[in-house]
Amino acid sequence: MSDTSDTKGNEPGSADKEMRVLKAMKQTLTGIIKDTTTKPGLKHPLSELTQEDIRQCLMLLTSREQELFADSNITASMKPGFIDEPSDTVVVPISDIKIRKKDK
Repeated sequence: MSDTSDTKGNEPGSADKEMRVLKAMKQTLTGIIKDTTTKPGLKHPLSELTQEDIRQCLMLLTSREQELFADSNITASMKPGFIDEPSDTVVVPISDIKIRKKDK
């Protein structure tokens, strides 16, 4: 029996852990971007190559997040929901559906 985990994340909680890691990495990279953003006309402290590398990392992180969402059937809209917030969906029990007979 091998103790290595596979890349699909079949271990309990592995997808959740990976999501937390991805979120932390994205927050760190966006924090770096915010902290190093300069006013227009000033030279950016990071090189063009480093800026492009950060963009590529963010795209890879987002892509992996979307894969995890698709694998776990979770929607990517991370908007919080509130109990007292009206729902956009209406659940109709099948037993309440009545078949209309067509008049001939």
